[in-house]
Amino acid sequence: MGALVDHWPIAGLRLTTSRLELRWPSDDDLVALAEVAAAGIHDVDDMPFGIPWSRAPRVSWSGGVIQYHWRTRGAWAPDDWSWNPVVVFEGQVVGTQGMTGRDFVLRRTVNTGSWLGRDYQGRGIGTEMRAAVLHLAFAGLRARRAETDVWDDNAASLGVTRRLGYQPNGERIEVSEDRGRRQVFFRLSRDDWEQQTRPEVEVDGLAPCLAQFGATERPPRTESNPPRSDR
Repeated sequence: MGALVDHWPIAGLRLTTSRLELRWPSDDDLVALAEVAAAGIHDVDDMPFGIPWSRAPRVSWSGGVIQYHWRTRGAWAPDDWSWNPVVVFEGQVVGTQGMTGRDFVLRRTVNTGSWLGRDYQGRGIGTEMRAAVLHLAFAGLRARRAETDVWDDNAASLGVTRRLGYQPNGERIEVSEDRGRRQVFFRLSRDDWEQQTRPEVEVDGLAPCLAQFGATERPPRTESNPPRSDR
């Protein structure tokens, strides 16, 4: 009998840094992730998410964490995907670091989002786990741009974003929990990423799943990606 990875190669994709492992979650990993969420992600007066899912009763939204991962798996397509590995620190699931790609073959752009259990915040884990998926995007999937957005009062996420070299990319007022809030957008180009000091990231199992990421096509030609001369 074959293994899941034989039929769904992305299940075998794994990123490793000096302290962290990012991997496709088993159902047991999802249970552990739900328990981390239930233990708390943010202060009661804060809301870091665009959709305030963590305001619901914990018995509801901890199960919703699992359901969300199941749903994104079922909706996966090479032109519209969301990869949501769990983040493992010292043998424990501590959060998740998502990366999405819509029309990736044409746009070569990813968007990132994440959360980390409160007990594990303030240790540099958030920066390290996002740096890992940026390595996958730029070095592995040949992305040319990464984007993210954050509420202007989310100091931790703003700190990670700026630390990794993102540049401001506009803002707008969005309604969240019946009030207007300023949402700030950032972009990171391949050139800016290459100029950053980056942690070592080991990528295992990528080659078999490039097609699932829509990353087997040659990236569109741009000024920063000129044709090579044969002369």
